[in-house]
Amino acid sequence: MEASTDTTPTNFIRNIVKADLEAGKHAAIVTRFPPEPNGFLHIGHAKAICLNFGLADEFGGRTNLRFDDTNPLKEDEVYAQAILDDVRWLGFEWDELCHASDYFDQLYDWALHLVREGKAYVDSQDADTIRARRGTLTEPGEDSPFRGRSTEENLDLFQRMKDGEFGDGEHVLRAKIDMAAPNINLRDPVMYRILNAPHHRTGDTWHIYPMYDWAHGQSDALEHVTHSLCTLEFEDHRPLYDWFLDQIPAPSRPRQIEFARGNLNFTVMSKRRLRELVEEKHVDGWDDPRMPTLAGLRRRGYTPASIRRFWRDLGVSKSDSIIDMGVLENAVRDDLNATAPRAMAVLDPLKVVLTNFPEGDTEWLEAAVHPQQPERGSRRVPISREIWVERGDFMEDPPRKFFRLKPGGEVRLRNAFIIRCTDVIKGADGAVTELHCELDPESRSGMPGADRRVKGTIHWVSAAHGQAAEVRLYDRLFSVENPLADKDSDYRQHLNPESLQVVENAWVEPSVLADGAADMHQFERTGYFARDRAAEQGAKAVFNRTVTLRDTWARLLKERAARG
Repeated sequence: MEASTDTTPTNFIRNIVKADLEAGKHAAIVTRFPPEPNGFLHIGHAKAICLNFGLADEFGGRTNLRFDDTNPLKEDEVYAQAILDDVRWLGFEWDELCHASDYFDQLYDWALHLVREGKAYVDSQDADTIRARRGTLTEPGEDSPFRGRSTEENLDLFQRMKDGEFGDGEHVLRAKIDMAAPNINLRDPVMYRILNAPHHRTGDTWHIYPMYDWAHGQSDALEHVTHSLCTLEFEDHRPLYDWFLDQIPAPSRPRQIEFARGNLNFTVMSKRRLRELVEEKHVDGWDDPRMPTLAGLRRRGYTPASIRRFWRDLGVSKSDSIIDMGVLENAVRDDLNATAPRAMAVLDPLKVVLTNFPEGDTEWLEAAVHPQQPERGSRRVPISREIWVERGDFMEDPPRKFFRLKPGGEVRLRNAFIIRCTDVIKGADGAVTELHCELDPESRSGMPGADRRVKGTIHWVSAAHGQAAEVRLYDRLFSVENPLADKDSDYRQHLNPESLQVVENAWVEPSVLADGAADMHQFERTGYFARDRAAEQGAKAVFNRTVTLRDTWARLLKERAARG
């Protein structure tokens, strides 16, 4: 027998799907991704997207995108459109675009069926009373005094609820299961509540809206979903999912399977808390590059390939865990290292005058677009008498092993010449304002004499040709790994005050803004940056730092741990 050549990463859900198909249980797999349009998708949703679409793609099946639009008070078309954009940006296309609201008539008819069968009733207790009488994990619940209503009375009240005769919260429709069930979700769960609010798709047609547990499984059945993949918090809901399907003439029988969520440290992943951050102006909208939303990650410069690979490499399990943000950063760092063209940018400029370079002249140098990919060719980089270098690349009284510019010292300008600092110009306050240097014309990169060695190489930008830019240095949104660890404190007190630093007077080499230039670049020695066209209001370009060249937080966390 030949050894298997299947190198696709496996997991327990993939094994279940494969076994079901091999056993002939399904002709083809059908999955669905069912977000509620009440906010923007975040990196955790990307796990579910990659899993559902990825399994269907692998096994030649179908995936529906279904909006769980059962709460008109929180949902909006703006969120729905953002979700469509995010799924497509990740690289996936759905087979059918569906809505839970597409099934409101069928869900209502099935609810009537349960009422006629004596398996659902109208409860007139208020929400607090229902909650209080539900019981605990160790104590059974109490029957509602309205549990014994007749079928005729239940049908009449439910019809009047639908017709809008009652105010919000006056009645609910509950399934009649078992108030002493060990699983609290089976203790007569609410199926419908009254919401006299217009729906963004159905308008004023409905005054009652189905709860998630009632709408979800039935929507799966109507779409002939074979494997309904949910996160672990729905594991205790699975008996209810199955009970509802057992009570109705369902056109198909989906199988619910649960998997662990994807949580990251140094952020929060709840839509409610993300909405708070947006509404309270702690961030600049849902697409703020510090947010874990897909829109924010996209604006920051994360690539779809890096996010897909991130979740593929982490795999799928049944155990919740918190993933180190550094793992996600390494995924985009690896992707951009292979794809992003190189360029030079100076963020904290100090002027250098090359005193032996002729005034008014320009020399054009050749530099690789990508040093590990010679097939991508070269870019032309201009150098003139005056250049910008990083202020941190010069020290007047440097420590030992400082291999950058210092009085009398030499460094190589990247892709150019070796220069020697001959004079330091200072202002009235004693601060260094300018350096005078001489270049060695025989040391130009690529020339026979260029093999002369110096220990330091720095980047630079021609002052005459450089383009002014604003650079936004983004960092982690919170300063602690788990902002929600202390239940007695407000998670917002852990917001990182240095999560955004704006550099208003940066300079980039002209290739970065040339016609047809990529929006993503590695600014050499600095990091990976994405052009943020949405933030540009004038002639000055704006670049967001996607990620640093190295994981600086790993060192910081190690030092913090050592301090105890």
